[in-house]
Amino acid sequence: MPLFGRETELKNLGVLVDGPEERGGILIQGAAGIGKSALVDATVAAAAVAGLRVLRTAGVEAEQNYAYAGLHRLLYPLRKAMAGLPARQYDALATALGLSDSGGEPTGYLVGLATLTLLADAAGEQPLLIVAEDGHWLDSATAEVLAFVARRVDTEPIALIATVRDGIDTPLADAELRLMALEPLSDEDAAALLDHAAPELSPQLRHRLLAAAHGNPLALTELPTATGDLDDPAALPLTERLERAFTARSTALPARTRTALLVAALNDSDSIAETLSATSILIDSPAELGILTPAVDARLLNLGPGTVTFRHPLMRSALIATATPGERARAHHALADILTEHPDRHIWQRAAATAGPDEQVARDLEDVAGRARHRSSAIAALERAADLSDNPVRRADRLLCAAELAVDSGRRDTAERLVLAARALPTTPRHEATAAWLLSGFDDGVREAPSRIAELATLSAEVAADGHPDAAMRILWGAAMRCFWSEPGPDTRAALLAIADALPIPDDDPRLIAVTSWVAPFERGERTLDRLRALAPNTGHNPQLDRLLGSAAHQVGAYDLAAHFSAAAAPGLRATGQLGLLPRALTVQACSLTRLGDLASAATAADEAAALACETRQPFIHGLATAIHGEIAALQGDFPRAAALTDHAERIGLASGARPILGMVQLARGLAALGAGRYDDAFADLRRIYDPRDPSYSLSLRAYVIAELADAANRAGQLDALRDLLQDMESVVTATPSPIVHIGLRYARALLETDAAETHFTTALAADLIAWPAERGRLHLAYGEWLRRQRRVIESRTHLRTARETFDALGFAAWSARARLELRSAGESSPNRNPDARDRLTPHELSIARMAAQGLTNREIGQRLYLSHRTVSTHLHRIFPKLGVSARADLAALLPAEDDPAI
Repeated sequence: MPLFGRETELKNLGVLVDGPEERGGILIQGAAGIGKSALVDATVAAAAVAGLRVLRTAGVEAEQNYAYAGLHRLLYPLRKAMAGLPARQYDALATALGLSDSGGEPTGYLVGLATLTLLADAAGEQPLLIVAEDGHWLDSATAEVLAFVARRVDTEPIALIATVRDGIDTPLADAELRLMALEPLSDEDAAALLDHAAPELSPQLRHRLLAAAHGNPLALTELPTATGDLDDPAALPLTERLERAFTARSTALPARTRTALLVAALNDSDSIAETLSATSILIDSPAELGILTPAVDARLLNLGPGTVTFRHPLMRSALIATATPGERARAHHALADILTEHPDRHIWQRAAATAGPDEQVARDLEDVAGRARHRSSAIAALERAADLSDNPVRRADRLLCAAELAVDSGRRDTAERLVLAARALPTTPRHEATAAWLLSGFDDGVREAPSRIAELATLSAEVAADGHPDAAMRILWGAAMRCFWSEPGPDTRAALLAIADALPIPDDDPRLIAVTSWVAPFERGERTLDRLRALAPNTGHNPQLDRLLGSAAHQVGAYDLAAHFSAAAAPGLRATGQLGLLPRALTVQACSLTRLGDLASAATAADEAAALACETRQPFIHGLATAIHGEIAALQGDFPRAAALTDHAERIGLASGARPILGMVQLARGLAALGAGRYDDAFADLRRIYDPRDPSYSLSLRAYVIAELADAANRAGQLDALRDLLQDMESVVTATPSPIVHIGLRYARALLETDAAETHFTTALAADLIAWPAERGRLHLAYGEWLRRQRRVIESRTHLRTARETFDALGFAAWSARARLELRSAGESSPNRNPDARDRLTPHELSIARMAAQGLTNREIGQRLYLSHRTVSTHLHRIFPKLGVSARADLAALLPAEDDPAI
């Protein structure tokens, strides 16, 4: 049948399949019956003419509980090519698709990378069209993988089309696909379609049908066979009217055919053999293929090689809705009986057949959850197990277990619903404790009141007293994290520290080290630093622990150690697909490298952290990474970019009161003002970090930016104010051996104590600053300026020249300009700074170029950055001209490997 009224949509879809190598994707959205499948079928036909290979899958409501069911259908034609995947990707994808059992749940991101690699390899041989229909019914695992792939195929010869119904949330909606929203047909197009589908209608009936159909193509083609419901067009919603029409069509079929139809509708597979086997049980005689012929003739079913599918999902739902509970239960029992060789499907069918509590089925569903290859499937199994539990305690246990998985998966709405259901039951104190901390797992509690930290502290102590130290530590960790994002006050911090000290957990446990660093970064700074230094040589075995230790080092101002631990964590987090934790490690790495002066590497880490935080829905990590990027831009002298980045980060921080974001924003603005010579503004910006009444106040950051504050105060004539601020912090700075604190203090004393300035400068430069080149450059610049003011011009040149060379090498453009100006005043000219190779690339390009310079192949780079190797190749072809090279072998000389600052 021709398509009416969809010329624009057909043209856009045609461009997608006929387009250049870089294709992208489209999300077709609309109501049931609006014509999404018809557009897909037309596009598939066009793709065949254009020479594209088509891979298809579709969501099925009955399969939503089976992880990767839709992905299995999509990739089945490529199963032989899986052998060419890298080992880790192969294991993840094979486990996800049920082709092997390597143990454990593969991460969705690693499955996504394997899928991307497989599709990109196939597209290298023949361009692909990926089709995912009824995306609203795809299992969550498949939808997440397709969204992951959709964000990364912009440079691939791959086109992707997905269809979803209006008003249903799905990961595909956030997959950066172009939206094609289908509206009802115009009156003219609706009339043309109806005349084509039913040309013999009387004028009166034709008018009533057009009014009832409201421009819906499915209604226009199907309602002419069921005109009994048309007397009152407003009597029922259109979807229900269509379902009634399909039900009426099925009631005219033989009883045995109706039984087979119901079995097909309730089966979670499209297997004809399964449908016929279960039907045979129900009719107590062998069911042959002919039993379905009347349904095919009635245009309810389509038969394929070994498959039976409904012509439209509404036909399936209509049959299920109109069957009696007893009829559905018997059909589910029959399906369970024939699925004994498929344990999970067998148990799900038994569960569907069970109307009341059944503890055995509930336990079986718990086993299903334990075997699940994706947390969404485990959550569904546990929730159904809770429904079938025979007492409230077991029901609450299962609901809260499902809620914990939902928290780990970032599914806030699901977790809140499950916790609310558990709290509605008669619960134990243990249940209340679990429910209380579960919902605090989102966004690190950023949006909660600071008083919540004290509540969690009390809860942690109670759980520990009940003999559950690991659970108490987990609650305590949540409370400690909140001490980073908000300020609970000294009493609450002291209470948290006392609880941590009382836990029966070894002192060198990384969790305990991290908790004490968040809660008491100065009071426990020395102990934390000693433990971190002892653990530094043993990184690379557990990326999650390395990440925790990196965070701890960052909190106590040991940026060299923080960069070391975070750099060790990132490869392991990438390799295991833990993309939720990776942006956190990268953010710590970016912040630390910025303070150490490695702006190029810091920018690469911040850029990736911000992008991944968006993809994994961590807005506050995104805000923090963006603020750090603003700091980098300020140091590089790109003040407009710094302003844009800090404005964006500030919007995120102000909306939630996230102090670290706002503090980093003020640091970046202060640095930009310093670089631009606006010294009063610089001091005002930085001073806000020290004011407890200001939303930018940060307990730890204020101790780590003393050098920047001193610089601004010196140039703004605010040394008295600086002296007062440092006096207020005396107890803090004497309590910790934090490297950055004492680097800043030595610098500030050299500026404040003018009578002993030279002694302070020489003492500061004599300290071990090998890992802190930016701070060493700052000291040389300030010392050179002081010497020139003392009319010791010749001596000043040595320090000013060292500062210029340091800042040139680091890319601190504004500070480099300051050193040049001072040198000119000291009677020495400076050569123009030639842009470093790194300055010509974006952070993302620099990351790829560095890996290529280290000898990694395109495929290996893709594995690390979760890109296809073809995308990496495209980037390298853009990078080579920027650097003036023609081959990757030339990159090593331009981009030498850099040493770890902590080793």
